[in-house]
Amino acid sequence: MDEYDADRAPDPEAWLAMDEDERMFLVQEYHEGLRFDAPSMMGHAIAHIVVENQLASGEEDVVRALERLTKGGLDRHEAVHAIGAMFMEHAHELIHEGPGDVEPNEAYFAKLRELTVDRWRTR
Repeated sequence: MDEYDADRAPDPEAWLAMDEDERMFLVQEYHEGLRFDAPSMMGHAIAHIVVENQLASGEEDVVRALERLTKGGLDRHEAVHAIGAMFMEHAHELIHEGPGDVEPNEAYFAKLRELTVDRWRTR
């Protein structure tokens, strides 16, 4: 795989066959081409990579969230941002508050099940 486009799903096998450095390079290169500015390009790229890894692995709640968001009017790139934001929020909570009484991934998946286009746009 020699390029990444957030508006097109990467081939799952090719995506998962790359190492993290290759994924990071491709995601950052893609955003540089868009002249996309983020407070932390590395953090932004990490969110993309996590979501794409979950999608390529067939993680049900992530796949369903992407389908729901794109059917609701978001383009794929914005839907990846919405899911990535939920992941980053969840990771922040885990770091600062601990997992609590719920299995850590379940709390993240619950956030995704509640995520709608309207909720994303009003954040």
